[in-house]
Amino acid sequence: MSGRRPGRLGVGVVGAGRVGAVLGSALRATGHAVVGASGISEASQERIASLLPGVPVLTVDEVVERAELVLLTVPDEALPELVAGIAGVGGWQPGQLVVHTSGRHGTAVLEPAFRAGAIPLAVHPAMTFTGTSLDLARLEGTTFAVTAPAAVQPIGQALVVEVGGEPVVIEEAVRPLYHAALAHGAEHLVVLVAQAAQALEEAGVTEPGRVLRPLLSAVLDGATRAADTREDGVGPGAVAALGGALAAGDTATVEAHVAALGDLAARTGATDVPASYAQLARGGVRRSLASHRIDAAAAQRLLDALGE
Repeated sequence: MSGRRPGRLGVGVVGAGRVGAVLGSALRATGHAVVGASGISEASQERIASLLPGVPVLTVDEVVERAELVLLTVPDEALPELVAGIAGVGGWQPGQLVVHTSGRHGTAVLEPAFRAGAIPLAVHPAMTFTGTSLDLARLEGTTFAVTAPAAVQPIGQALVVEVGGEPVVIEEAVRPLYHAALAHGAEHLVVLVAQAAQALEEAGVTEPGRVLRPLLSAVLDGATRAADTREDGVGPGAVAALGGALAAGDTATVEAHVAALGDLAARTGATDVPASYAQLARGGVRRSLASHRIDAAAAQRLLDALGE
């Protein structure tokens, strides 16, 4: 401890999964000392050996006892019981920083630690992790949602900046909405890609990922850039990146799409494909109308073609 630079902390990682081992390694690279990590599975122990070489594998109680900053990187559903369990054995220490990385939870879940005098911080990286050293470079520029009591928000923000991230303060009450937005964008994007790939395979394309990659990369880049602007009536301006039949009010093309995807569903049983196409297309029509890209008559024709 005495040889550590001023302001450096002893970090304990509870749950050395894909996120914990990477963030522990990132904090270590900035001069913090990782004093212990817990991990039961073989994969977790391999991550500790790979990303945190020399760090002892300890029990949860031992990690908490040694650490000045406890990094809780366990699944969302396990977090409340874990925090309460540590409190139940008197593990939390006054002045100890307790940081969890759950997107769903704010600091309310850390109330048992707070009552024991610990400092609660919810710091969620808006990134998907592989649990390998590749993630370390990807932290640069990644947004982290920081939720904490106002007096200690700067601590969470400073930790984020140290690992190369960009902090954004998210209030406790809107944490579920924040997490739902990320899940809707990321998880449903995976579903859309899978559906598009299936349709391409049925059309005879043997490498659908190769066809989709440049198209979707360009569209995603344009949409996320446009999302930082505003449009009257529709909020973030991602709809400005919308092209194709919806933005042009091309009813005939939409009707052809509906027919082709309906045939796909009849042949393969993939009824989710035409259903999600129609639902998302309706959203595209409404947002195109609200942003004055199409008029009300064109919007109604498109909605009629989509079965509404």
